[in-house]
Amino acid sequence: MNAQHGRNGALERSAPRPLDIALLASVFVVAACGLLYELAAGALASYVLGDSVLQFSTIIGTYLFAMGVGSWLSRYFERQLPAHFLRIELLVALIGGALPATLFLANAYVPGAFRVLLYGMVLLVGMLVGLEIPLVMRILKRNVALKDLVSQVLTFDYLGALAVSLAFPLLLVPHLGLIRTGLLFGIFNAVVAVWALWLFRHELRQLRAHALACAAVLGALLAGFAGSEHITRFAEDRFYQDRIVISSASAYQRIVVTQGRMGHRLYLNGNLQFAERDEYRYHEALVHPAMAAHGAPKRVAVLGGGDGMAVREILKYPSVESVTLVELDPAMTQLFGTDPALSRLNGGALSDPRVHVVNTDAFQWLQSSGDGRQGGGAAQGPHAEGQFDVIVVDFPDPTNFAIGKLYTNSFYALLDQRLAASGYAVVQTTSPLVARQSFWTVVQTIESVGLSAAPYHAHVPSFGEWGFVIASRRPWRLPERLPEGLRFLSPATLPLLFDFPLDMARQPAEVNRLSNQILVHTYEQEWGKVIAH
Repeated sequence: MNAQHGRNGALERSAPRPLDIALLASVFVVAACGLLYELAAGALASYVLGDSVLQFSTIIGTYLFAMGVGSWLSRYFERQLPAHFLRIELLVALIGGALPATLFLANAYVPGAFRVLLYGMVLLVGMLVGLEIPLVMRILKRNVALKDLVSQVLTFDYLGALAVSLAFPLLLVPHLGLIRTGLLFGIFNAVVAVWALWLFRHELRQLRAHALACAAVLGALLAGFAGSEHITRFAEDRFYQDRIVISSASAYQRIVVTQGRMGHRLYLNGNLQFAERDEYRYHEALVHPAMAAHGAPKRVAVLGGGDGMAVREILKYPSVESVTLVELDPAMTQLFGTDPALSRLNGGALSDPRVHVVNTDAFQWLQSSGDGRQGGGAAQGPHAEGQFDVIVVDFPDPTNFAIGKLYTNSFYALLDQRLAASGYAVVQTTSPLVARQSFWTVVQTIESVGLSAAPYHAHVPSFGEWGFVIASRRPWRLPERLPEGLRFLSPATLPLLFDFPLDMARQPAEVNRLSNQILVHTYEQEWGKVIAH
C-alpha cells in the first residue's frame, strides 16, 4: 500500500503543471537571449578588433568561464528564489540588451576603453546568465523529479540556443542590426521577468517594488529600441566624421557610405575601402597593367570588388565579351547596382549586359565546375571550360582567417586552374611599405604554386603606398598602350610602378597555407604597430 502510494506520488510529482511549463518556456527564452549576447559581443569584437577567429574564441571562452562562476555563486541563493530569479532577469535584460549600443558608443567616444568594457560586460552578463538556469532548476525541483527536471531544462536550453544561432546571422543582424537586435532580446528577458512576476505574485514579498523595477527596465529598453537608429547615427557620426548617407548591416558585414570633402567613402566593418577623390588611382593600377598586357582579353573574372569600380575599368576594353563578378555579399552588388549616387561612381558597370554577378564565396566558386558564369552560357572560342583571360582579385586585406584563406597557396592553385594559358591574374596585396613582410608573403605564396609573380605598387593618398601582384604562367610584359582617358597611368610612367626602393625591397617570407595562415598574424602585427603609434 505504502509502496504503491509512493509510486503514485512520484508520478504526480513528475507530471508537469502549467507553472512548470511556463518556467520551461522561460528557459527557452533565457537560453536564446544568453547566446545572443555572446554572439553580439563576438561580432562587435571582430568588427572593431579584427581577427574574427581570435575574437570569437576569447569571447566564448570568457563567457563560458563567467557562466561557470555564476553557476557556482548560485549556491549562495537559498531563500526567495523567485525574487532572485526576477532580479537577475532584469539585470540581464538591461546589461545584455544595452551591450551592443554601449560598445558602439564606447568605440566612437572612448576607443581606448573598448576592450576593457567589452570583456567586463561579457563577464558580467555571463555570470548573470550562469545564475539563471540553476535557479530555475531549483524552483522546478519542488514539483518535478530530478531526472525529468534535468532532461527538460537542458532540452529547452539547447533548443533556445539552436534557434538564436540560426536566426542571428540569417535574420536578426541583416534586418535589425546589432544594436536593435541586442535591445530586442533585452526586451525578451524583461518580458520573462514580468512573466515571473505574475507567476510568483503570491510568493513575492515586495510585489510593488518588483513591478516598478520591471516597468522601468522594460520602458528603458523599449525607448532604446524605438530610438536605436538615433543611437547608431550618434555613434557612427562620431566614428566616421563625414556625414553618413548609407548605413546597413548584411549577413556578412556592416556597410557604411559617407559623404564629405573627399566625396563618397565606403567602409566595411569600419575599414576604409575607397575614397571617391582618389579611387581612380587604386582601380587603374589594379586593372590596367594586367588587362593591357594581355592585349585582347575576352573573358574576365573579378573576385571581390562588389562596388563595381574594377568592372568599370575592365569595360574600357572593347574586346571584353563577358565579365563574371564573384562577390560574397549580395547587399554590396545590390547597393552599387541600384543606388543612383553609387552606380554613378562605377559608371553603371553592374548594369552592363556583359556583366554577370555571382553572389557566392570565391573559394567555393573556384572549386566549382563549369564555365564560371553559373549558367551564363558555354565557354566561347579557344577558351577551355571555366577559364579566363584575366582574373582580378580585389579582396579586403587579410584581417582575419575567413579572408586570409583567400591569400593561401590553396586558393592560388585554384586560381591557376581558372586562368587561361596566356592569361594574367592580378591580386590586391596591402601596403609594401607599412606591411612589407605581409606583401612579400603573398608574392612568395603565389610563386609556390608555380606561377610567375610581377609585384608592383602605386601611391593612393587615402591609403598611402599600396601593392599589387600580377600572377601568370608566362612572364608579364610591359604593354605598349593603355586605354584612352585614364587619369593616373600612362605608358611612360607604368614601368615606375615595378621599381621597389630599398625600404620596400623583397625580403624572405614564408608561404601562407590554409593550415597555418601565417599572413593573418604577420598582417596584424605590422598594421598593429602603425595603429599603436
